[in-house]
Parts: sequence; structure tokens; C-alpha cells
Amino acid sequence: MKTEDILQLPSMPAASPSYPRGPYRFIDREFLIITYESDPDAIRAALPEPLEPDGSNTVLYEFISMPDSSGFGSYTESGIVIPAKFRGDHVNFTAQMYLDDEPPIAGGREIWGFPKKHALPKLAVIHDTLTGTLEYAGVQVAVGTMGYKHQHLLYDLAGKKQCSSVSIIEKMSKTHVNLKLIPGVDGALAIAQLVAFNMTDIAVQGAWSGPARLHLVPHVNAPVADLPVRKSLGGLHFIANLTLPYGRVLHDYLVEQSAPTTGE
Repeated sequence: MKTEDILQLPSMPAASPSYPRGPYRFIDREFLIITYESDPDAIRAALPEPLEPDGSNTVLYEFISMPDSSGFGSYTESGIVIPAKFRGDHVNFTAQMYLDDEPPIAGGREIWGFPKKHALPKLAVIHDTLTGTLEYAGVQVAVGTMGYKHQHLLYDLAGKKQCSSVSIIEKMSKTHVNLKLIPGVDGALAIAQLVAFNMTDIAVQGAWSGPARLHLVPHVNAPVADLPVRKSLGGLHFIANLTLPYGRVLHDYLVEQSAPTTGE
């Protein structure tokens, strides 16, 4: 294998790369997002500096079905997103993610620094209820339920009012931030960054709001309950097409650490 061939590979292993080059297009991506109030100290502890809490004391718990994902296939995902601020700008920090498919686990961690682990999330309509579950190591650690399509409307993720499809697209286009940590061959961190990205080409096919509840169970390897549910504020169910592009570095901890300090 020649050097020029190696440098053209999109990912490991060389014999059968785990994922192709992006950007990555998602069709019929279905979301159940439950917004809830949580403990402000727990939120602060989960946010890496220089991110700051946005003051709302809210957390978003997500169940996402992705049946048609270019390069990644069909899979389901579940996890926690925390509204935050980066130098005064509102962002969403991805705190935990669990999914059932190897290519997006590898690609998500290696490219954008998504905190992805293998688990068994599910999203399904069961009679009159949209139901999301997350199982890790034989334990059901999360159960989210929402009344199925109670209100055929487009819902503002930050509030409780009806809104246009443009508003949901604006919310989906919000800057997302991940903490990317990758060690070098000596075990020390070779990459320690806050990575940002913005989803593009978003087309909302339908959206519904309704009553929702969330139950989280403590687990050592899937600590979703570390951000406890104080009060469920509502559920959002929507289906959209979107593109996940490559990201950018917001903050480099290694560069920051090695920067010289000025003295008197």
C-alpha cells in the first residue's frame, strides 16, 4: 500500500473503512425530545469549561431514529443535550450519547468528538404512546413517553408556544458543541478540544407536541441519571431531513495549556 493510497482512506481499518467521507445526509430522521428541569449543580458539573450554564436549568433528553443515514446505515440513538453558553453565545452541549451501530460510533467519536457508546436505544409507537427506551448492559436506564401526536403543530424547543417550521429549523441549526478527547500512542491526550458544528439543509416534514414524562435509572456506565429529572416540561416529536457537515475547533485545551503567561 503506497503513501498516496493511505492518505486517500476515509477511516480505519484500511481493508474496510468504518465510514466514508462526509458530509452525511439523514432522511426521515425522527426525534423524541423531552425537555426537563434538572439540578443546576449537576448541570454545572457536566459542562466542561469554558462552557457555562445558560441559566434555564433545563436539559434535553433525546431519542432519535435514523433509518436512512448516508455512510452509517440505519440506527437509533439516545442521549443528553445541555443548553449552555460559550463566550456569551447560546449553544447545545452533547453530554452523553448511546447507539446501536458501529460506523456512527466510530465516525462520531473520531471526527466530531461525539461522546458515543454502544447500547440498545429504541423509539417506537406503542398504541397511543410514543415511547423511547435505553438499555445498557441489561439495565433499562431511560424511559421517555409522550402522547402520540396530541397537537399537530411546530413547537418551540425553548418554550411552550406554537411556532413556524422556520423556528424549529433555527433551533436545529443552533451550534452544537462536543468535548473531543483522543489519546496518542503514549496514552496522553493528543486531542483535547471543544468541537462545534451546525446542521444544514434542514427540512421539517412534520412536528407534534404533547405531554411527556421521563424516568432515569442510575447506572455506572450510562450515568444519564446524574442529571436528575426535577420536572418534565413537555415533549416534541418531529421528523426531518438534514445534513451533518464537518465541524470546527472552538477551544483547544492543549494549546491553551501550553500558551505562555505574561508576568509583571
